[in-house]
Amino acid sequence: FYYRPLDVEWMNIAGQYLMGEHDFDSYRAVQCKAKHAVREIQHLNVYRHGDMVVIDVRANAFLHHMVRNITGVLLEIGAGRKPPVWAKEVLDARSRSEGGVTAKPHGLYFVDVGYPAEYELPKSEPNPFFVASALPW
Repeated sequence: FYYRPLDVEWMNIAGQYLMGEHDFDSYRAVQCKAKHAVREIQHLNVYRHGDMVVIDVRANAFLHHMVRNITGVLLEIGAGRKPPVWAKEVLDARSRSEGGVTAKPHGLYFVDVGYPAEYELPKSEPNPFFVASALPW
């Protein structure tokens, strides 16, 4: 939950700098135990849904606190304290100390997980709030 007005357009522009395969060392928790920080963000879209700001992120995998740290950077940008290119500058620094505040988990929801078809796992049901008609994809 965030009390300041947010520029969702700026947040969405900033998110596009994170698309693709990158070293996300700046966006992981200090205590992250992953052997490397290379991940691929396949989709990142920021939009309004009623009173909510939705940050929809899909990747091949996530690091410890990666989405919370991305959210923290996007909030700084959305609040007008940093320009959209700052998301890329944080990414390029490859240092957690260059990143923004870790967003609190309150209000962040894990909606769904998908696995390659070869694993033959059943599809999960999305979070009840996000009905299929509300999703942009």
